[in-house]
Amino acid sequence: MQHTRLGRTGLSVSRLCLGTMTFGLQSDEPTSVAILDRAANAGVTFIDTADVYPIGGSLETVGRTEEIVGRWLRGRRERFIVATKCFGRMGPDRWNQGNSRKHILDAIEGSLRRLQSDYVDLYQLHQFDPATPMDETLRALEDIVRAGKARYVGCSNFMAYQVARAIGRSETLGLVRFDSVQPRYNLLYRDIERELLPLCAEEGIGVIPYNPIAAGMLSGKHRAETGPTGGTRFTLGSAAGRYQDRYWHDEMFDTVETLRPLAAEAGMSLTTMSVSWVLANPAITAPIIGASRPEQLDDTLLAVEKPLDPPLKARLDELTARYR
Repeated sequence: MQHTRLGRTGLSVSRLCLGTMTFGLQSDEPTSVAILDRAANAGVTFIDTADVYPIGGSLETVGRTEEIVGRWLRGRRERFIVATKCFGRMGPDRWNQGNSRKHILDAIEGSLRRLQSDYVDLYQLHQFDPATPMDETLRALEDIVRAGKARYVGCSNFMAYQVARAIGRSETLGLVRFDSVQPRYNLLYRDIERELLPLCAEEGIGVIPYNPIAAGMLSGKHRAETGPTGGTRFTLGSAAGRYQDRYWHDEMFDTVETLRPLAAEAGMSLTTMSVSWVLANPAITAPIIGASRPEQLDDTLLAVEKPLDPPLKARLDELTARYR
């Protein structure tokens, strides 16, 4: 497994990051452990989770994923870079969510307890919070880093101008700044190429994108005529509508069929080709790969070993330019 630096920091992370949002709902604990073992055996040392996971769950399931990861990490915490996130609703009260000082300081304590760790390597804001002043949020993150409860901080699902403003406030106030972003990015969703990726390249911000195979659409296993597949994110509880809105469109199915023969000609699966395409962008640090069964990792793990030939990369760029 290749490793690289996270943005401008000295932190070394594996070139692929294991996402865990399926753990505890789509995947029971024994299956989740098997997925973690498969990734670790392949050399993946970077694990991403969130306090609100598993995806598709409710207030009754929040925190379950971190608990599974925490039990698996016992006795080997020092061998892995662990990232988690806060923002989502974690309880019934109005202050149990968002990026307020109160919620962030409560959330990190909850995550550390569930992960059975004194610290996380990377602590991220899961969403932008328009109801909380950015300075308040950054000061809370500064306190967490100074207390040794997080080594680095980042954000997920922020727009480019929001990241730029946060960095500006960090520099003005002398506070900890974002060292990573976690956006959605794949062959069917390329919006971040316009502003966010150039910003990250200029500012030395690591990029750990999620959905590199578009929630499974770029595996080629879904068919429009049969409807959303049971047991996938397209039918999973509170997440189903979101993923159907993102990817369940005739145009995207047509694009997948256009890409399928290119993967076959290149001697790789559509999944491997799609993750390799994400890795080929020099601004990308480590795509987040996920699975609901351990064997689903095999094709994504191969992407590190199968870089795209430049002509194939150019062809894929051309065929999916509409999604920029």
